[in-house]
Amino acid sequence: MRSFASIALIFVIQAICAVFFVSDIVLTVLGVRSSPVSWQTRELLEVGAALGLLLGLVLGGVALLRNFREARRVKGQLRAASGAFMELLEEKFGQWGLTPAERDVALFAIKGLSTADIAGLRNTSEGTVKAQTNAIYRKAQVSNRSQLLSLFIEDLMADGLPGVEASEPAGDQSGAR
Repeated sequence: MRSFASIALIFVIQAICAVFFVSDIVLTVLGVRSSPVSWQTRELLEVGAALGLLLGLVLGGVALLRNFREARRVKGQLRAASGAFMELLEEKFGQWGLTPAERDVALFAIKGLSTADIAGLRNTSEGTVKAQTNAIYRKAQVSNRSQLLSLFIEDLMADGLPGVEASEPAGDQSGAR
């Protein structure tokens, strides 16, 4: 919310300054001024508008830096989540006693590749991939690809991810545990 307020403040300051300078030029060109403004007042207005533009520039730079830092933080969290997922895959594959070939097939299946695509990547027949897939399902005690993937999703949701705060259930607002 602070970021939105900063951006809104920048926008307002820049808009006021822009309106001042543009209206000053338009009024001068059209000769609409009914009474001249003293040069001291005019200089103060111009200095104020210029300071407003500079302030907007500074606040814009601060907002940009914050956004870069936030993007870097989120990228780090994503990297941690990806690493945690790979660790979980390796752990489960080891628990199930998957062969190296079955590990490859399981990883490709979890990534969403079709049986034909997996066979093409591994230079094997589709029948071999189907047999390996069935062995994976049997060892993992699931019956299809969706259930296999859900095992990993459930574990990640239950354990949480490093660097990512777990959120409280929506119904528990009391703070009691």
